[in-house]
Amino acid sequence: MDIGITIGIIIVALLVGLVVLFVLRSRTSSTDTEPLDTTLLDATPSAIAPDVELRTRLARTRSAIAGALGSILGSETSEDGWETLEDALILADVGPATSSEIVTAVRARSPQTDAEVSSALRDVLVAGFSSTDRHLCAEGRPGIIVVVGVNGAGKTTTIAKLAHQLTANGTSVVLGAADTFRAAGDSQLMAWGKRIGVEVVSGDQGADPASVAFGAVDRAKTDGVDVVIIDTAGRLHAHTNLMEELAKIVRVVERESGAVGEVLLVLDGSSGQNGIVQARAFTEAVGVTGVIITKLDGTAKGGVAIAVEKELGIPIKYIGVGEGIDDLIPFEPRDFVEALTSP
Repeated sequence: MDIGITIGIIIVALLVGLVVLFVLRSRTSSTDTEPLDTTLLDATPSAIAPDVELRTRLARTRSAIAGALGSILGSETSEDGWETLEDALILADVGPATSSEIVTAVRARSPQTDAEVSSALRDVLVAGFSSTDRHLCAEGRPGIIVVVGVNGAGKTTTIAKLAHQLTANGTSVVLGAADTFRAAGDSQLMAWGKRIGVEVVSGDQGADPASVAFGAVDRAKTDGVDVVIIDTAGRLHAHTNLMEELAKIVRVVERESGAVGEVLLVLDGSSGQNGIVQARAFTEAVGVTGVIITKLDGTAKGGVAIAVEKELGIPIKYIGVGEGIDDLIPFEPRDFVEALTSP
């Protein structure tokens, strides 16, 4: 056999071997991809079954209020029953003044039966919520949502849940990790972003948070993304310097985008009346436009939702009723009240 032909055969064989090896390695890498480290996530996301009632998620607050309703006509004197209801509302962190107003309004209707008492209470509670639009305002391209709150309220996880809902509805999202105060402050948001398939723009530790927010908005403009959600460092509402830094973030984003659609305050439902103090401070600093109350499934202080709108007039837009990624639900006053007062 001619030596040229022999060399040609050898070269072809080598090329075929290289192709086969490449294919095998590609298949191996696609099946052995390193799994996402979920240790930074608050919980493994799990969808709420559609037949799970809100009342079961608000069981701790509901049991106190529903029990008090039963005592009004069951007590030896009706006055004792009304005092029990007022005490239950106060313990649920509705607030002393608001609780007294609610009981007075219910009594003014002179209910005579259990059903009438429950109906009157539901009507009074629903009337205490504003009739404002509770939809997210994210007009413009991109729409801007800045999320604020104290440490431990569940802010970062709430942002991930909100982003998940928006992307599920066909809205593209970029997250801005403007928590640059803590070491690896963006780690949890980065992990969530990887899990839900959303890009996260971050910066180095100690970087100017406003510059990170600016970068997220700029990225969204470049890529034609619909909405930017900016995570900010958790801070105590009494720390003046940190609150001023937060106001700077909002100013910079407004200058870059023209407007901030929402400034959402995340409140821990178990914080009770302290949440009212927080809401006042954040509103003064950055003009809070809506509230998200988290962890309502694990507290008996769910009445804070009533107090927030009654005392501050800030609409509640979402409530968190579980640890799963789908456990952030739009707030509907009548559904919420029905869940709290049902036996």
